[in-house]
Amino acid sequence: MDTRGLSGTAFTTVLVANRGEIACRVIGTLRRLGIRSVAVYSDADSGARHVREADVAVRLGPAQAARSYLDVEAVVAAAVATGADAIHPGYGFLSENPALARACERAGIVFVGPPVAAVETMADKAAAKRLVAAHDVPVLPGTVDDGLDDAALVAAADDVGFPLLVKPVAGGGGKGMEVVRTADELPGALASARRVAASSFGDDGLLLERLVGRPRHIEVQVLADTHGSVVHLGERECTLQRRHQKVVEEAPSPVVDEATRARLGEAACAVARSVGYVGAGTVEFLAPGDDPSTFWFIEMNTRLQVEHPVTELVTGLDLVELQLRVAAGEPLGLAQDDVALRGHAVEARLYAESPARGFLPAAGRVLRYDDAGAPAGPGATPLRLDSGLLPGAEVTGDYDPMLAKAVAWAPDRARAVERLDGLLADVVVLGVETNAGFLRDLLADDDVRAGRLDTGLIDRFVADRGEPALDADAVAAGRAPDASLVAAALLALAGPEHPAGAWASDGFRLNGRAAPRGAVLVDATGAEHAVAVAGTADAAVVTTGDGEPVRASLRPLVDPRADPQAGGRHMLTVDGVTRTVASALDATTATVWVHVDGRTSSFAVPGRAALAARRRAERALTGGGDDGAARSAAVRVAMPGTVSAVPVADGDVVAAGQPVVVVEAMKMEHPLLAPVAGVVRVDVRTGDQVRLDQVVAVVDPPADTPVRNPANPAPAPADPAVAAAHSDTRGAS
Repeated sequence: MDTRGLSGTAFTTVLVANRGEIACRVIGTLRRLGIRSVAVYSDADSGARHVREADVAVRLGPAQAARSYLDVEAVVAAAVATGADAIHPGYGFLSENPALARACERAGIVFVGPPVAAVETMADKAAAKRLVAAHDVPVLPGTVDDGLDDAALVAAADDVGFPLLVKPVAGGGGKGMEVVRTADELPGALASARRVAASSFGDDGLLLERLVGRPRHIEVQVLADTHGSVVHLGERECTLQRRHQKVVEEAPSPVVDEATRARLGEAACAVARSVGYVGAGTVEFLAPGDDPSTFWFIEMNTRLQVEHPVTELVTGLDLVELQLRVAAGEPLGLAQDDVALRGHAVEARLYAESPARGFLPAAGRVLRYDDAGAPAGPGATPLRLDSGLLPGAEVTGDYDPMLAKAVAWAPDRARAVERLDGLLADVVVLGVETNAGFLRDLLADDDVRAGRLDTGLIDRFVADRGEPALDADAVAAGRAPDASLVAAALLALAGPEHPAGAWASDGFRLNGRAAPRGAVLVDATGAEHAVAVAGTADAAVVTTGDGEPVRASLRPLVDPRADPQAGGRHMLTVDGVTRTVASALDATTATVWVHVDGRTSSFAVPGRAALAARRRAERALTGGGDDGAARSAAVRVAMPGTVSAVPVADGDVVAAGQPVVVVEAMKMEHPLLAPVAGVVRVDVRTGDQVRLDQVVAVVDPPADTPVRNPANPAPAPADPAVAAAHSDTRGAS
């Protein structure tokens, strides 16, 4: 595409009103076009990658998004102060907020997005359904009034039919959506959805929609200019989702033929024309898993999508450049016949989350980051990594947990999936848990490889696979130890800065050979692994559990004195087999991080006091102590955040697994469950800020009181720690 003249005839400076990987991605296109870029940041992001890559950066405010990235006046003031001609909102945050578009107009600044009327119409899902239905676009059965109260929604539910979906009328990205399978579940789902909708969008309006069994989620990228041209760039398959949040996306869909593609494209363009759309947008459809030729409109996202890179890779277009050109008043210069899809592209979202702990968001400092040499942006092929990460970056609970997007292209789908798996294996992030290993397991699933997809596939996959933790029983039984465990043992007990501390024996014996140094390593699932190391790191004997010792060595890949940046790379040899290891030690938390065989593991190395505390906690959770008496059980915070709801009161009798406090962090709601049955004492209120591991409630054992609370009954899940289903309210789709 000809990129000449854009900066000279239209924009000289563009402010990017976002953060993380999307801010970096937009800044990359601005740099290529010779346009000066302005970044904005909160106090939490003062050293972030997007701040470093922009030409100019302006502070907006404190870490809270409402006082920084969501502050329309602060964003526009930053644009005015830096002489910006336009504001690109990215996705999430203010990207679909008409207040920003209006503020830009008042300030004489171009908003890189559609007209306000289009944003407002499509933001109201009920109004959008009414409009597109009038233009002969098929829509799902459901309510179409946006002001219904709970009583009216309950009354309408029977006509809609169960199972159904509760959806906020505003916003997108799966925020606030609740699946309801029976009438009894509806009141609670409405309360939760209203709470999330109000906090995320400032609008607690809800609608109901028929839930399609095992559907596919297929969306179409559209582009429209101010000269009347509307084209589509084919479809994306976005069916692989968890909690209504996309995880893996691809283009084109493996099941859409040319005839269906044309019909989908025509419907998407009709939706765009119905609101006088201008710019890049995405029209989303649901289709039965076995019949994609039947589809229904569900919503339109009036912005760039997270998954836009797969479309860029198969079309060869830069969607951000096209957004800028259209916003500058230029014609698309692209007719429908000019659009050709070439090959196949697959994208996976790298999240800061812990699959081993029920996909709870993770936080921490990035101790080591290696992008495997994969470039970013639309010119990158066949591998692409759009990322906002840097070594030393702090990942907090203030924002969406997405860290990066790994994308791969190939002439066919099978090779694209293989390439994506290889990229995920090579990217190293240490210091913060990610879902990279889970993504690789998912891509290896037979149904995923065959393209047999539906939106419930990941939930079934998770239920069937269990947790891929280290097998403590296998270690104890003497079978070959996991290479990551051996590497962690050597780093913990034989490294120059081993974190085992006072727990490890120094190996000294009077008139005798040195004894092995021992410690207990605790993996991400909480499983304990006893390890012992004799010798030095470059010539050691490692024993795990009661297993047979193995000979092992861990040698620096490069002399850190010659290349300090190469520190943390080692060659690990176990019984004659050598592999490369990336590692990092977190002295603050006494944690060892290792990346071996394309997977990352972390091991806490608790001292004697910490281990004793673990034993006491375990006894309490099992309901008794050495004297056989029942113990009180604490409810602790698994992720720093804000208390969004307290569904119980002091003195309530609760069942094991019943929610007692709800914490919002990283745009997700996390119900904290009673670990045992008993009488609850709550120590927080709605709106309180809570820290990691803070005790927010205590459940005391009931004396002779039966465990029953008619006002708030809840059956105990089989595994409360895993069954704590989070209401996902994460960012953009």
